[in-house]
Amino acid sequence: MVFDVLTFRHTLGEFATGVTVIAAEFDGAVQAMTANSFTSLSLDPPLVLFCAGKLTRVGQLLLPQSGRFCINILHEAQQDQSTFFAGAWRDPEPPSFAFEAWHGAPRLVGSAASIVCETHAIHEGGDHWIVIGRVVAVDRLEADLRPLLFFRGQYASLEEG
Repeated sequence: MVFDVLTFRHTLGEFATGVTVIAAEFDGAVQAMTANSFTSLSLDPPLVLFCAGKLTRVGQLLLPQSGRFCINILHEAQQDQSTFFAGAWRDPEPPSFAFEAWHGAPRLVGSAASIVCETHAIHEGGDHWIVIGRVVAVDRLEADLRPLLFFRGQYASLEEG
């Protein structure tokens, strides 16, 4: 290997991404995590994927309890929620948020878009699980919202142009 892990991480940070919160119910409780490793995979059949660290709570619960989950695509006003579900929230009070049951999965109320999936496959990918979901329901707000972006290790915004 001709590069170190830090250089690799910084290089990957040059790719701007959207931000999602993945939510699923395990033993009657909603578990959620922030993820920017989300992408569409196939239109026919409708498949998407995200990656979850094997050591994260959601990552550890995926295999034994795989089922339905909801991918919530965040907008700029949801940065606090993203930080909270990433485990980086430092205030004593959590930000305001609510989940609602929707097509058998917990949807984060107010997200720009929501996608409910059934677990289609889970593959190993180094220190992460690659989770492929078959889409069963989609919804998006009709509001003119700006996406929450992540770039070079921090939140970013689109410039109006």
